[in-house]
Amino acid sequence: MNNILDTFWQYINQYFINDFVNDSSYNIVDTVTYAIVLGICLFGVAKLLSKFKVEIDNRFIISVTPYILAGSSLRVLEDSGLFKPPIQYLFITPLIYFVVFAVTISILLLALALEKNGKIRDYHGLFMAAGIVWTLINIMILLATGQVVHLDYAVSILALGIITTGAVYLVSRYFNFTLLTNRLNISILFAHMLDASSTYVGMDWLGYYEKHVVPTFAIDFVGNYTNHPALIMYPLKLLVFIPVFYMLDNKMDEKDKKLVQLMKLVILVLGLSPAVRNTMRIMMGV
Repeated sequence: MNNILDTFWQYINQYFINDFVNDSSYNIVDTVTYAIVLGICLFGVAKLLSKFKVEIDNRFIISVTPYILAGSSLRVLEDSGLFKPPIQYLFITPLIYFVVFAVTISILLLALALEKNGKIRDYHGLFMAAGIVWTLINIMILLATGQVVHLDYAVSILALGIITTGAVYLVSRYFNFTLLTNRLNISILFAHMLDASSTYVGMDWLGYYEKHVVPTFAIDFVGNYTNHPALIMYPLKLLVFIPVFYMLDNKMDEKDKKLVQLMKLVILVLGLSPAVRNTMRIMMGV
């Protein structure tokens, strides 16, 4: 029995705890596990929002976006060494997602309660404003404890994100490919083009490294043929998300519309969160 327990804890340490504590690259085991946990959480969040009659429309997605920025800037505060163990571990993936979600849902429920009691007219405004304030506080702390080192690279990332997204939009519009002229879809793609740009600039220009399993495999493979392997992130994003968008927009039943919108919100988070974190890290030189 002791041997089985020892083997189990060795497994947990090897594939989860060591990488988490050291904030190192992900492996295939923890990647698959986190994906499964995300899927389970997705249905839980859907039921929670349905219970409180929250409509997951474009307006809600816009109002929740500041919380993505707040989470990313909070993650950069951890990167900068502001927090020490064990508090530090709360702001490392995946725990930081639970921390940000707990704060976000608490503020959302407060805003909903105030609307229900007639204290405010519409919960969206207060909810969004609180997220903006949280983000600004994080940024002010970051600027107060560090200094801007690479503003030019941060601007380059933003420019590359705009240019690549604009190119995709114009080509899609020319060929009447409505999947990528849809306002929400192209906004989500912009977040992922920013993520691709931050990876490209960070890795190929500044020597950062990629943590995630699939991009690491693709970048390492392309690295055998070019000196700028992180450029593969641009076509890789399109190859992944065009089929995903197609499935969500064309193959899901009308009754699953709320779940589709929630899945799109999750996809936005998975793109915008690392994009903002990477860009801010590069800008601050951490």
